[in-house]
Amino acid sequence: MTDAATAWDGDKVRIWLERRQAAARLDQAAADRRGYAAQDDYDQAAAEEWACRALQAGGHAGDRDAFAAHVKALLAQDEYRQTGINDDRRFERHVRATLRKVARMTKANDGFANTLRYQD
Repeated sequence: MTDAATAWDGDKVRIWLERRQAAARLDQAAADRRGYAAQDDYDQAAAEEWACRALQAGGHAGDRDAFAAHVKALLAQDEYRQTGINDDRRFERHVRATLRKVARMTKANDGFANTLRYQD
């Protein structure tokens, strides 16, 4: 691999976090309109927004090692506080899943270029 392919781009990570946070807000609004049947979708979107906001607040996106340590520290937390969610346990499960996804992306330094709303 070349150095260009493996270079950490903090700006790309910041943009990805901003776009994922905006997409999560849109997903929350859509789930809220669907009502009771979409409570899990609402909690999942709220968890993604919380994780992206917490990762942005750290300000560590410029350095790969510091960002990975920040993700690891967030994963080590026992509880994630958020108001307005439907199920705390489900919310925390989705937060951990989102943080594990970001940890894998950070380790592989891959996936931050995908800024589309709908992702796998």
